[in-house]
Amino acid sequence: MPLRLAYSTNGFADHRLSDALRVVSDLGYDGVALTLDHQHLDPFAPDLARRVAEVRRELDATGLDVAVETGARYLLDPWHKHQPTLLSSQGRELRLDLLRRAVDVTRDLGATVTHLWSGTPPPEVSHEEAWERLLSGVAEVLPRAEAAGVTLAFEPEPGMLVASLADWARLREGLGSPSALRLTLDVGHCHCLEDRSPEQCVADVGHDLAHVQIEDMRRGVHEHLPFGDGEMDFPPLLAALAATGYGGLVTVELPRHSHAATATARHSIGFLRAAEAAARTAGPGQETEASRS
Repeated sequence: MPLRLAYSTNGFADHRLSDALRVVSDLGYDGVALTLDHQHLDPFAPDLARRVAEVRRELDATGLDVAVETGARYLLDPWHKHQPTLLSSQGRELRLDLLRRAVDVTRDLGATVTHLWSGTPPPEVSHEEAWERLLSGVAEVLPRAEAAGVTLAFEPEPGMLVASLADWARLREGLGSPSALRLTLDVGHCHCLEDRSPEQCVADVGHDLAHVQIEDMRRGVHEHLPFGDGEMDFPPLLAALAATGYGGLVTVELPRHSHAATATARHSIGFLRAAEAAARTAGPGQETEASRS
C-alpha cells in the first residue's frame, strides 16, 4: 500500500487553516499534521469547542486524517522560541496546560496522535534534574491521553534534552514503557545525527512508531530542506518504512517554507510518490542510483 502522506500546517503559516486544508487535500495528501498555533486553532483563544467542531467538519469534508502537533514557536511566550517547556524553572505549568488541551483537541477531532518533545534545559538546571522534570511532566499527561484514547508521540529533536533515539529509549523505559507513549520519528534527524542510516533507524524503531516526519537534510546540520536540496536517499528509506507495516501519517515537515507553501507542497508529494515508485522498482535489498553514488 502507498504510504499515507501528510503535510504540516506549520508550513502553511500564511494561509487560513480552512484554505490550507483544502490545498493539502486537492494536492492529493492523505492527512495533515495540525500545529496548534495562534493562527491555526489557537488552543487558548475563546470558544475552543466550537472551533474544534468546525475544523472536524472541514477535515471530514476534505477526507484528511489528522495528527495534532504542539511545537509552535511563540504560542506560549512571544519573546522566547519554544518556551516554556517541561524542563523550565518558570512557566512549566503552561506547557502542561498546552499538552492537556492538545490531547483534548486530538480526541475531539476524532484523531489519535498528539505530538510533543522535551525542550532544552535552562542553564541553571542540571542534566539529571532536567530528566526528572521531563519524566514527571510526561507522567502527568499520560493519564489524560490514556483516558482519551490518544497516543503521545514523542519526538527526539536535535539540540533538545531528548535528541537521539537512545534518549527516546531512556524516556520510554524511565516511564515503564506505557502503551500510550510512542515515537514521532523525524527521518531527517536520523540523517543529521544518528550513527546509522535513516533506513536502519526506521527498521530499529518501527515497532514504536506513532507518527513520522520527513524532509531532506544534510549530515550534521539541523536544517529542514525541500526534497532534493539535501543528501538523503529516499527510495531505500521509504522501502524500509513500508516494510515495518507502519500505517500512520508520514508528514512533510518544512516549517520555514510558508512563503512558498503551495509550490513546496506540490513538489513534495510528487517527489515522494516518485521515490516510492523507485523503491518498488528496485525491489527489496537492491540499491537505487542515488544510494550507489
